[in-house]
Amino acid sequence: MLNLSTLNPQQRLAAETIRGPVLILAGAGTGKTRVITFRIAHMVERGIAPGNILGVTFTNKAAREMQERVTKLLPRSRKSEARSQKEERENRPTICTFHSLCVRILRQHIDKLGYKKNFVIYDESEQLAAVKKILSAISAKGEKTDPGAVLAMLSKFKNGGESSKIFGDPNVRALASHIAKRYESALHACNAVDFDDLILLTLRLFREHPDALEACRAKYKYVMVDEYQDTNAAQFELVHALTKEHRNLCVVGDDDQSIYGWRGAEVANLLNLEKHFPEVKIVKLEQNYRSTTTILNAANAIIKNNVQRRGKSLWSSKGAGAKILLNTYGNDEDEAREVVAQIEFKRLAYRVPWKDCAILFRTNQQSRPLETALRAANVRYHLIGGQSFFDRREVKDFIAFLKTFLNPHDDISLLRIANVPARGLSDVTMERLLGASHERKCSVFTAMKNPLVTTTLQKNTRESIEAFVAFVEGVQEQLQTTETSFRLQTWADNFLNETGYFAELRRLEKKPENSESRVRNLKELMATMDGIGNAPAERLENFLENITLDSDREEEKENTQDAVTLITMHSCKGLEFPHVFVVGLEDGLLPHSRSKVEGTMDEERRLFYVAVTRAMQTLSISHCGGRKKYGQLLPCHPSPFLKELPGDLVEHSDAKSKTPVAQESGKNLFAAMREAISD
Repeated sequence: MLNLSTLNPQQRLAAETIRGPVLILAGAGTGKTRVITFRIAHMVERGIAPGNILGVTFTNKAAREMQERVTKLLPRSRKSEARSQKEERENRPTICTFHSLCVRILRQHIDKLGYKKNFVIYDESEQLAAVKKILSAISAKGEKTDPGAVLAMLSKFKNGGESSKIFGDPNVRALASHIAKRYESALHACNAVDFDDLILLTLRLFREHPDALEACRAKYKYVMVDEYQDTNAAQFELVHALTKEHRNLCVVGDDDQSIYGWRGAEVANLLNLEKHFPEVKIVKLEQNYRSTTTILNAANAIIKNNVQRRGKSLWSSKGAGAKILLNTYGNDEDEAREVVAQIEFKRLAYRVPWKDCAILFRTNQQSRPLETALRAANVRYHLIGGQSFFDRREVKDFIAFLKTFLNPHDDISLLRIANVPARGLSDVTMERLLGASHERKCSVFTAMKNPLVTTTLQKNTRESIEAFVAFVEGVQEQLQTTETSFRLQTWADNFLNETGYFAELRRLEKKPENSESRVRNLKELMATMDGIGNAPAERLENFLENITLDSDREEEKENTQDAVTLITMHSCKGLEFPHVFVVGLEDGLLPHSRSKVEGTMDEERRLFYVAVTRAMQTLSISHCGGRKKYGQLLPCHPSPFLKELPGDLVEHSDAKSKTPVAQESGKNLFAAMREAISD
């Protein structure tokens, strides 16, 4: 029996309101994940079939956490223990990201749109490669265009941004439309989709095939959306399509934490919910379980200066706690050294581990002096947003091999590994094959099998192509086996050995430890291949899907050791730390200089609010009189947001240094330091 009495009154009301549209307005640190999981468990207890419940969130980490919590709350009957793994998956609530949801839907129905069901999902590097191919075909000789900028423009255009200011010029709009058509055609030819397509193709499916939409509505009769303030226009349309008939929609969010407007998030989706669901019931969660009263009062004072918001006021029973410390430094290097000194003082004097401290900043460039100071002091740190495991060369090669075996018409993957290790397929040969594929409007693999193409090439090149085609088709045949005992891990290890890929890795690295590290990376990845699914090809599809959609897993793994967290304010939402240092509170950084031109001052204030509400026990804020840019020290001015902090909640560091320490406090401090040194 689910015990709802462990929830506070507002949390309980949110968990018990299970039918019709509901808006759970969940302030920072108010236990929204707990409420969502209890609500799902309560729905099941009240007789709603788990398979009819859908929970959608933005990160795989959040989805995993919710799924684990819900599983613990749901009673496990003997009947369920006897079910197969597949039956068990089908008879539990679906909790996933928007992109994962769309993959599930498209795997069932994408053939209605002219794609094969074994489509591949392109990551950013593969998208860039596709854009480069298009640019090489349409650009004038010597003309250089940034493929990253074109890809960003394509994403905005595809997501409905053609109505925005950058597409106001008819010439720009025409160019965007032309590139978008060529890009879509290139991906379709490879039976590939990108992240934007996952949602846009699902919406197209719903529009063109009402039977597919009805099937999804019949399955997902109760829909919950977390972080609703972060939804964009396409995500809103998807949710609305699924729920406008049965109206069992519960959205959870906080307009005060809407900080992703620059990537298409529309806070209006939350603010204007009543336009689409006039009967919506609103439940506010305002009791904060994370921070001290001082920190919350400061946060409330900051955010009330935003006019367009749903009113709420966070409170806590944790007590006042320490005042917010405000520090002023001469330049960014002084700031970095002093912040690191404060972290080390906390560690030595109060036994605060490094992992309890986080340094928050507005832009990635601010991390350089901080990293330099941390390294100089031998302080271990973790920079969130560093190179991902999946961006390493050997991992990208391996994934390209797997994608080619599943779908040899995926040009981007095939071109990456056709001559890795070297097998007589030079760049010149691959360019000729690519040109032939363009002329014949077919994939490179199809061109490789066409005698009209290959007879124009030299005999040894022809033999190399035939050997490569035989290799790919031979592997495909292996993967078609129905033997469930077929181990992908063993198979992958064998083919990397037999093709000489491991030997190639060892040959290319000067230091043996580097090459072994690369080999170890692949072995660790291979160990995770035999997961969900029965047939090898199905297991391989699921493995690649999880990798493409699960970009946050590596960061989560790397951040388990005792280390200070360095993180941007945009990346810190959803996290909490006992001791937080917010650096660079200067006009031009926060609020960012662009915000005054673009009219996004409210979002910049929300960003400051998010940073402040990450702190549990202590909060330190700093700004500099000067900051280095291109080696030159430029003057800085304090952020206007600092004036919004109530004076009675703030203590200036210079004033604190003049205040004598109480005798008893001094004794305790020195005793703690002696103990730390003697350990």
